[in-house]
Amino acid sequence: MQRNISVPGWAGALAGLTAGGVALGLAQLVAGLFGPQTSPVIAVGDGVVDLTPAPVKDFAITTFGENDKTVLVWGVLVLLAVVAAVIGVLARRRLAYGMAGLAAFAVVGLVAVVTRPGASVVDVLPTLAGAAGGMWTLAWLLRRATVPAVSGAPSGQDRGEAVMRASGEGRDDGERPAVTGAGGEAERPAVVRASGEAQTFDRRRLLTGVAGGLVVAGVGAVVGSRLAGSRAVDLARVNVALPAPATPAKPIPAGADLRIGGLSSFITPNRDFYRVDTALVLPQVDPGTWTLRIHGMVDRPVEITYADLLRMPLTEADVTLTCVSNEVGGRLVGNARWLGVHMSEILRRAGLHADADMLLSTSADGFTCGTPVDVVMDGREALFAVAMNGEPLPVEHGFPVRQVVPGLYGYVSATKWVVDVKVTRFDRDEAYWTPRGWAAKAPIKTQSRIDVPSSGASLKRGRTTIAGVAWAQHKGVAAVEVRVDGGAWREARLADVPGPDTWRQWSLDWDATPGSHTLQVRATDTTGYTQTEQEAPPAPDGATGWHTITVSVA
Repeated sequence: MQRNISVPGWAGALAGLTAGGVALGLAQLVAGLFGPQTSPVIAVGDGVVDLTPAPVKDFAITTFGENDKTVLVWGVLVLLAVVAAVIGVLARRRLAYGMAGLAAFAVVGLVAVVTRPGASVVDVLPTLAGAAGGMWTLAWLLRRATVPAVSGAPSGQDRGEAVMRASGEGRDDGERPAVTGAGGEAERPAVVRASGEAQTFDRRRLLTGVAGGLVVAGVGAVVGSRLAGSRAVDLARVNVALPAPATPAKPIPAGADLRIGGLSSFITPNRDFYRVDTALVLPQVDPGTWTLRIHGMVDRPVEITYADLLRMPLTEADVTLTCVSNEVGGRLVGNARWLGVHMSEILRRAGLHADADMLLSTSADGFTCGTPVDVVMDGREALFAVAMNGEPLPVEHGFPVRQVVPGLYGYVSATKWVVDVKVTRFDRDEAYWTPRGWAAKAPIKTQSRIDVPSSGASLKRGRTTIAGVAWAQHKGVAAVEVRVDGGAWREARLADVPGPDTWRQWSLDWDATPGSHTLQVRATDTTGYTQTEQEAPPAPDGATGWHTITVSVA
């Protein structure tokens, strides 16, 4: 016979939350053995990323920047917590409801896991283990929360609050007389289970059980995270011996960095370089097993290993990368010194067909992007990069190999953890972002930004420095102009640069007067194009407009 378990609503919610925590902790623990991509939370999060409409993704990147994935994961966890609490409340009335709720969520997790690129049968084990652990925990806590009634025990004592659940025949629900204890306080009758056994709700036993469940959940999550960590890949990365470049980059001019406080440095440190991608969990790619496959519209398909790549002539280049989601004045842009092999060299080995116009590159996590063939083959420093600022690529920036293509927004050029390049045509294949409303081809737009002073700053009257950066990759910045309060444009002083593929620092001295002031900046590239005042959002091919800030002067 189905047992009815009667405990207060808050206790059911607490039991459900604990069961959910145990389920996630055990799933994380088992996922640590099979890879973080098998975690149901990560799989569901990846599914949410794939199914989210482009405007919502753009809003998330604009609002949360590089923290968008953290916000998503926490959002999934909060949602799971709410549902787990509801499941617990339902289970206190009928345990089968709780089991059904946990099973339903297990199905969602299983679907998300098995539909990931490269999923295998063993990938379902973390979800199954978590679901089983959660179900057992929920049943155990609800059983633990009720104990045989002690005759005459007053309400509120260690044996808990007696809650009436009469089950069976002959019960009169319409009339429940109070029972007066020795102190004159009305006691509630004990629980009567379907078996006819009188029971009471025991708060202390529930809370100690919850504490134990939380320990299990926490230990599982921590140990699982460590097991799924990147120790092996990090060790392999540390042991990489980078060859000297066959073609070193030009020395950075002494005047490339104006060294103004608050101004972005010419070289962006790896730890500060922006990160925008679709990976909730960083792919852990072993360089010892990594291969790059070039196929499609080629005469000779090519497959090379990491060791093969390091034996090829390496080129060093300073290149600024920009995310298409970068708003006017945004921070999703950075400059680094990259080391790698010219993409054009490897593609020539394969023998490109004359009518091929697209490179469909694929990441280890299944992400794809489409890069125009003519841009890669026109002589610019388009690289399969292996190093960033003098060290092997950080894992978050694509270790062991990523693409770097000057002059194109990252979503059509900068594939991280790249493992496959299909030579094809734009009229035959689509990359990840194109069917989501973004342009198939996306050259970077000439842009500029004010770094100093910051928007909303309070300044002292007198001589003040306005400074920032401007970029027009593979064209180069020829001039930067600044104006105050809609007045005449004044030409800023430009820092030196080693070439056309990096951003360029600029500065201007301004005699600040008391009051509120509006500062604007615009750049002109070497083709003579001056960035437009017309404002446009990042979608579908990059934001436009003049960066405008307001400051106050005392």
